[in-house]
Amino acid sequence: MRISTSWGQQQAVNTMLDRQYQLSQTQLALGNGKAIQSPSDNPAAAARAVDTSSASAQNDQYTRNIQSATTRLSNEEQALSSAGDILDRIRSITLEGMNGTQTDESRQSIATELRQTLKQLVALANAKDGQGEYIFAGSRTTTQPFTIDGMTVTYGGDQTQRMVAAAAGLQVATGDSGADVFMAIRGGNGTFVTSAGAANTGSAVVGATSVTDASAWDGGNYTITFTSPTDYEIRDAANPTAPPISTGTYTGETGTINFKGAQLNITGKPALGDTFAVGPSSSQDVFSSIAGIINAFEAPGGGAPMNNKVNAQLLNLDQASTSFLNTRTKIGARMNTLDQQTEIGADVKLQYQSTLSNLTELDYASAASTFSQQSAALNAAQQAFVKMQNLTLFNYLK
Repeated sequence: MRISTSWGQQQAVNTMLDRQYQLSQTQLALGNGKAIQSPSDNPAAAARAVDTSSASAQNDQYTRNIQSATTRLSNEEQALSSAGDILDRIRSITLEGMNGTQTDESRQSIATELRQTLKQLVALANAKDGQGEYIFAGSRTTTQPFTIDGMTVTYGGDQTQRMVAAAAGLQVATGDSGADVFMAIRGGNGTFVTSAGAANTGSAVVGATSVTDASAWDGGNYTITFTSPTDYEIRDAANPTAPPISTGTYTGETGTINFKGAQLNITGKPALGDTFAVGPSSSQDVFSSIAGIINAFEAPGGGAPMNNKVNAQLLNLDQASTSFLNTRTKIGARMNTLDQQTEIGADVKLQYQSTLSNLTELDYASAASTFSQQSAALNAAQQAFVKMQNLTLFNYLK
């Protein structure tokens, strides 16, 4: 096979161009520190690097979600802590107002303070987070959740719980709706409520109540009637003409009445015909409980009628305090989950960074050695080309 002079020169040029390209790629890698300049350099590694970068970016988004959720939950927890302090203050003021030395005028002054405290609690329920969104509005974060008209408070948010993705398949609630926290409060002791008859003339007052046997309580409505200052009977309110379900004797000025797993602590002296109603608990908002105390203090006369009304609302406030505490416990559990996920996310981020480094980062020692070898190869190719230019028949004939 004949090899022409031009073909030999072209091959030498091609060799030099290949060496120059290889050297330039190595030089570029040394400059930017990347082992892969284009996907064609290492398709498999480039594909893995893209997948790893995408997973790392998603992990970073989870981290931002967690930071935002933690801040929002912290704001909610602080608001509920302050709300609990307000209820403690209301209880203290209320007990002061129930003191027998108080007059109608002094109770009116206490009621005025309670009205201001009620507004303070409403303002707290309308608290916003750092982004200007209402904490207790559910998903309607731009709508003020609570409005007050006189002493009537209404809720304008919804019952949706906002969620955030803290990891793949892990959703964490970032708040609680005001309907659940402030409005849906079980009355009384959470199982049943009591109320004194409007026509009562004695001084008997129902204090603390409790459930001694949950299996015995059937959730019915019952009426306790004193047939004498010391004797009482209990009838089913739905069938008052039926025989009494229970009878008993009340002695002294302090005693308890027990029936169907319910226990009522009573103080004072009942009068003939005095009645007390017992029925299942229903939901009542915390604001109505405070309003009930205010109304009782503003009504003239005081005495047993006022104390019965106030005691019933104090039990409601106890349930509200429990609701706040239970919600704060849930918040704490969510924040613990987010803290743990933050640590997991940090570990995952390090793994992704290590994987990307192995796939894309340059081994400088190896690259420097390659650069030296490629430089020598290019120099040899250039010298060979110079010598080949002299290997022609015309030069030989000379």
